[in-house]
Amino acid sequence: MIDLQKVVLFSELNKIAQCMDNNVISHIHEGQSESFEGFENYDIIAFDWYDVHSSRTEDSQMLVYINRDNLFVLCEDTVAAERAQKIFSELEQENITANAQMLYRFFCKLLHGDMSHLDQLEVEINDGETDILSGKQRPYLECISTWRRELLRLKRYYEQLDIIFDEIADNENNLLATAETGHFSVLGNRTQRYLNSIQNLQEAVTQLGEAYQSQLSIQQNDLMKIFTVVTVVFLPLTLLAGWYGMNFSGMPELHWKYGYPLVCLVGLAVVLGLIYYFKKKKWL
Repeated sequence: MIDLQKVVLFSELNKIAQCMDNNVISHIHEGQSESFEGFENYDIIAFDWYDVHSSRTEDSQMLVYINRDNLFVLCEDTVAAERAQKIFSELEQENITANAQMLYRFFCKLLHGDMSHLDQLEVEINDGETDILSGKQRPYLECISTWRRELLRLKRYYEQLDIIFDEIADNENNLLATAETGHFSVLGNRTQRYLNSIQNLQEAVTQLGEAYQSQLSIQQNDLMKIFTVVTVVFLPLTLLAGWYGMNFSGMPELHWKYGYPLVCLVGLAVVLGLIYYFKKKKWL
């Protein structure tokens, strides 16, 4: 019997219903599928596919049904269906027809280029750290939040795939040959490397957020220092203005023709003296 591989939408389940057990149909309709469920003659694999290489942030559920004769991929929406169909077409051009090998190569192509995406994300985070430490003004709080959400989506995506690959490699129903289960162990190791990279990036983003908050605190402290210096410099002038604002008609300098210039010179000397003192202490 020739193996049958097909990609359909969940809404088009009736197209392959005759090739599946009625219990499977009911199981799918009831939405009971977990990440991996192995039965005596078939496996059901369900996961939320995340398109790592696009700006699309929504997940699309994919459900894979495989037995000894059939391999079906059911997709939640047309975006996921187009991606799965493209992979199937590429595999057909490579003359891959066996279901087990098709399943392995399907996941390989689904993960193809993901490490490059993680590397690019790491470069963006490192560049952001450099800009923050150099004091460049950019809305990095929003960038940090975006990176955190992206890393969380990637973490959830690869965690479910890691569980799936481990379960397939266990092969409790002997649906796959021993050599084929080894391939899925390799995929499991790959997703583990992805998860380790994501964990490192999450720690880097956390440290970046702390560095950004520290930079904001430093900038606020610098601003408060300027306000404090200005206040201290002009405080003696305020004292002089308040002092001579009192109506003491008996003060001799009020009747001296050089009294006003003298007060001005005293005020200027106080200001210049304080500025010199602050610069000497490196407060300015």
